[in-house]
Amino acid sequence: MNVRLHVNSQRQLSENEPFTDNKRIKKSQSTPHPPCNTSRHIYLGKADNKKFMSGMVDDKPKNNPKHLAVLPDKVIAERKKDPSDPAFKSMIGCSIKHKGKEFITHTDLHHKHSAIKTLHVRQKLVILFILALLVGGFILSWNKTIVVLITLLTTLYFIDLFFNLFLTIRTLKNPSEIRISKKDIARLNDKYLPVYTIFCPLYKERQMLPQFTEAISKLDWPKDKLDVQLLLEEDDKQTIAEVKKMQLPPYFNVIITPDGEPKTKPKACNYGLNHAKGKYDVIYDAEDKPELDQLKKAFLAFNRLENKGIICMQAKLSFYNPQQNILTRLFTMEYSLWFDLILPGLQSVGAPIPLGGTSNHFRTEHLRYLHGWDPFNVTEDCDLGMRIAKAGFRTAIIDSTTMEEANSNLGNWIRQRSRWIKGYMQTYLVHMRRPGEFISDLKDPNIIYFQLTIGGKILSLFINPFLWTLTVLYFSFRDSLGPLIESFYLTPIYYMAVFSLVFGNFFYIYYYMIGSAKREQWSLIKYAFLVPFYWLLISVAAWKALVQLILKPHYWEKTVHGLHLESR
Repeated sequence: MNVRLHVNSQRQLSENEPFTDNKRIKKSQSTPHPPCNTSRHIYLGKADNKKFMSGMVDDKPKNNPKHLAVLPDKVIAERKKDPSDPAFKSMIGCSIKHKGKEFITHTDLHHKHSAIKTLHVRQKLVILFILALLVGGFILSWNKTIVVLITLLTTLYFIDLFFNLFLTIRTLKNPSEIRISKKDIARLNDKYLPVYTIFCPLYKERQMLPQFTEAISKLDWPKDKLDVQLLLEEDDKQTIAEVKKMQLPPYFNVIITPDGEPKTKPKACNYGLNHAKGKYDVIYDAEDKPELDQLKKAFLAFNRLENKGIICMQAKLSFYNPQQNILTRLFTMEYSLWFDLILPGLQSVGAPIPLGGTSNHFRTEHLRYLHGWDPFNVTEDCDLGMRIAKAGFRTAIIDSTTMEEANSNLGNWIRQRSRWIKGYMQTYLVHMRRPGEFISDLKDPNIIYFQLTIGGKILSLFINPFLWTLTVLYFSFRDSLGPLIESFYLTPIYYMAVFSLVFGNFFYIYYYMIGSAKREQWSLIKYAFLVPFYWLLISVAAWKALVQLILKPHYWEKTVHGLHLESR
């Protein structure tokens, strides 16, 4: 496995494809880019209870305080922020070989920290060992093996219940999201604001271009200091043709990502990162409608928390079409729970935060410091949130919302959700290769938070149907199956299971209500009683995700956007 320059990786436009007026497209130079520097990788080990970025993979880390979001001068010098600077080290064309096949990634992220390999040898051995234990256990004593499994699953479920209760109480008692007042925003002098880069990766979403262009044009930021990148795929001829017809504002730049595998959103974002002109940058999806002052809020939040170790600002997400059907109502309630209760709760305890797929703001130098995104992870945002924590930094939630489109089609929703779950599984497997990297000292609970937030969420999706089936069988066939099922539960575990069944499900449904109430989405609260059916759909998506993880780990299942437009 190696990383090198792919000389012919850039899209060369023919002369009969001009962009007129203010439409601009990034063309490749007549000479290839300088070879991508493969020596700079994140050092994710421990050293004196601190985590650093090394100049070389095998070098010893250089001192850089854990909670000081200032990069070493050497790194800044090596990675100039402006792509027009001759000293800028472009990652365009960087590639990685795996199983004899070359993948163009446009990043020098080391394969050890990438999902290009689903399982490493040690992980395969662990899985085989666990399977052997299970098979042996069932052969020797199937009933005792089931007792052990029920005990473990019920205990994990019980812990997850109280962890979510803990996060909810933390959020309600001490709101931790960063609040920026209108007064602070009004005091900003536009003359001194820096350039802000906006990444918008699109693939076969030409119908969303007018809405996105309008939404970005309304942002409260000097237009001469916006660098909006429409990241298109080379084989997406229809969207490219549509863009050529449009009268785009002068601050919009069209950047065509060279065709090749993997064909993922993070790969396109890596390509765009190499063209970024801004001091700050943010990702928006094509259907997004961010709050008009979101860029200024993020800018002020970064400056307010300078040197506090926070290098990412995550805006909250919600939906502008919650009333479209039952699915969009439940989806909206889930988002309110996640972004208004769970993520602020994680921030309040300094836990690693899995980023949302959009509206995460960075300083460009920090994003390059982290080598951008993993192009093989189909939930690259979650992975980047974990890498931020491993590098010794943190993410904060800002009190600003980006409105998105709630998926209103069940098949489309299953495809989207299965990709998210597959990406969470990829993230878990990647970061469990070296779980000790989460621990900076013996008091650091990040590894526990990681297990509960990522591992626990994944596991619950698979065990829910199993526990529900046992419950239904117990009450439906109590005379015949009741004694057998009761024998699977040790006395304390039985009471834990009953508590989880009665109070746990009540709490989970109540959390959905609280999330909706915080958003003042009063009309949605009554639909919380349908949430168990929603959980069942998520479990269906989880099993699909598991199959895809085995057969097509890097396949990016496309989510169709713009369904709300068709319903009008």
